[in-house]
Amino acid sequence: MAITVTVCDDSKLSRKAVMRALPEDWDIELFEATNGAEAVERYHAGQADVMFLDLTMPVMDGFEVLSVLKEENARNFVFVISADIQPESQRMVNELGAVKFLKKPLDTNLLKTVLHEVGLL
Repeated sequence: MAITVTVCDDSKLSRKAVMRALPEDWDIELFEATNGAEAVERYHAGQADVMFLDLTMPVMDGFEVLSVLKEENARNFVFVISADIQPESQRMVNELGAVKFLKKPLDTNLLKTVLHEVGLL
C-alpha cells in the first residue's frame, strides 16, 4: 500500500524541487499544498502519512501546522524544509514534533539517508 505524501510550500518551484528529490522507487501517492491550512486539510483527508513542510507561508505557517498536528496527537512524519536555519527555529520545530529539519535547497542524498533512518525506505 502506497504511503501518502504531502509537499507543502507556497512556492511552486520549491514544491517541484522537493518532489524531484523524492526517491523514484518510493511507493507513494503524492499531494501538494500551497499553505499550511491546505496541509492540515490534506492531513485530515488521510493524504499526509508523510509531510514535507515549509515554515514561511501565507494563511498558516509551518509552525502553526506543527502546533495543530501536535494538539491532535498526529501520527505522521513531518519533515521541515526551510531556508530559515536559525537555531531558535530548529529548536521550535523539534519541540513541535517534526522528525527532522532539512535546509533548502534540499540535498537528495541526505533526504534518502533520513528516510532510511526513520524507517520510511
